[in-house]
Amino acid sequence: MERHIDQGLKELNNGILKMGIFAEEAISQCIRALKDRDKRMAQSIIDNDINVDKLELDIDEQCIDMIALYQPMAKDLRIITTGMKINAELERIVDIAVDIAQRTLEVVDQPMLKPLTNIPQLAIVAQTMVKMSIDAFVNGDIALAKKVLASDSEADHLRNIIHKELVEEFMVKDGSTAPRAVQLLLVSRFLERICDHATNIAEDIIYMVQAEVVRHHPEKLKNGK
Repeated sequence: MERHIDQGLKELNNGILKMGIFAEEAISQCIRALKDRDKRMAQSIIDNDINVDKLELDIDEQCIDMIALYQPMAKDLRIITTGMKINAELERIVDIAVDIAQRTLEVVDQPMLKPLTNIPQLAIVAQTMVKMSIDAFVNGDIALAKKVLASDSEADHLRNIIHKELVEEFMVKDGSTAPRAVQLLLVSRFLERICDHATNIAEDIIYMVQAEVVRHHPEKLKNGK
């Protein structure tokens, strides 16, 4: 028998899915704008941020209404509060994509420093982690959430490669490249932050499903809990 709260939980899932799609598309588009030096696409990401902000507020309001109306307990309450946290993480991810778009507008009229290879690869890792984290939330899938956590080391490795190349091959050898290299360094750091937000989502999902806090407790994951 369906409870009154069940419809609200379905709507919450749909809202998080929609926010997740916004986040995935923003990551893809901001890197495409950087690669293609596309001012219009970069500006469209910046302009769309207002729609994401509105959706975030709508989801938060829906969650607060559910808590007030139904006074949920146990897992229902964990789903709602986790949904609010994930909503905030996804909004921050879109904000980071906006930051990348702004960096694109800074460099688009300057000569390319180098062909972009590792940055798009890091963007794919970030986008995949975000997608997996949203799927894990919707399906309550702890195994998928743990896969997100395991992917973070790949993101860190790519970030380190990008930093090493930009600093050692460009900034040290030719100081005139520093302004352009710094922008790419920022982009790589922004992408790493997206991966960190996806990791936060995955940790929250594990709490949502099994009521166990793993954030700041990596030993619990290593022990297979």
